[in-house]
Amino acid sequence: MTTPSDGLQRPPAWLAIVLALAVGFALTCLVSRTPGIAFHALLTGPMPQLRWSDETGWQLMRLTRVGAVIEDTVTLSLLGLAVLFGFRARQFSIGADGQFFLGALAATWVGVQLGGFPLLGLPVALIAALSAGFLWGGIAGVLKARFGASEIVTTLMLNLIAVQLFRAVVTHAFHDGGIAYIATPAVPTPALLAPLLPRTHVTLLILLVPLATALAAWLLARTTLGYELRVVGDAPAFAAQTGVPVARTVALSMAIGGAFAGLAGFHLSHGLLKRLPVDLNPGLGFEGLVVALLARNEPRAVPLAALLYAYLKTGAQAMELASDVSREMVLVIQACVVLLVVSQRLLPASWLKWKAAR
Repeated sequence: MTTPSDGLQRPPAWLAIVLALAVGFALTCLVSRTPGIAFHALLTGPMPQLRWSDETGWQLMRLTRVGAVIEDTVTLSLLGLAVLFGFRARQFSIGADGQFFLGALAATWVGVQLGGFPLLGLPVALIAALSAGFLWGGIAGVLKARFGASEIVTTLMLNLIAVQLFRAVVTHAFHDGGIAYIATPAVPTPALLAPLLPRTHVTLLILLVPLATALAAWLLARTTLGYELRVVGDAPAFAAQTGVPVARTVALSMAIGGAFAGLAGFHLSHGLLKRLPVDLNPGLGFEGLVVALLARNEPRAVPLAALLYAYLKTGAQAMELASDVSREMVLVIQACVVLLVVSQRLLPASWLKWKAAR
């Protein structure tokens, strides 16, 4: 039997986004002389713009910004799925960064070695990235399952190891001596996909998002492993009593998450950069964590959450160029979105009272 509160346990996600934008606008009014212009640039800057010219006629402008949103959405979607699998098994893994780095490095190495065989190089590079992420994530999973090591500590330490290993390999063993900075050799052009939008790096690799999302949703909803993940995450004591292999499930959740992070590394190497600089900045894995939180651990909601986050990132650059507000203000807005989404679990009573009053 249903109760009046069914379906109203938490306010909708859009309410958190609207409230966060309202808070962000209020703060912008305090730090900017032109808050309207700043917020307009934030909300519309990433959109394409149709412009008329007497010489060329109608032209579609801002394709570079549109491309930046799409590129970030692909990467963040895959990283969000990587974090989501650990969350589903109640494992707060923050190791996506290291898995992402090593997946990108493995894909680049294979792409360079098999660059003369484009039909072979692309799928093998994809498998290499998946394998590198799976194995690196599996290390933290085994440490948790076998020795009870804290996944927060182990994944954080493995991130540091992976980044330093990446830099050591690129500096001493796998670098291009013909350029003025330290970076890997470039993946040959025949082994890459052509861009779909001019002046962007948007390629057919955008198909990774729907394919990976469908795969994640299928694994979680239609397989024995998915059922075990849900049971272990919701009631680990019950899972152990009913014979669910808790240790194996925990290890696999982190390994499978690592595979999705490795897939994001493949997109970085073969879709965005083509070569990896030694000073590649870590931190994208933590943005994947934010995406997973915004999606409420629902794989089908991850692409939309990633799109929102990527849109705000690109809008921040537009706002910085068009006004006197720095992009750090967008970090405040993003933080407000995350806090409000997370705090929705604390607000069901107030939400129900508001609904009843209506």
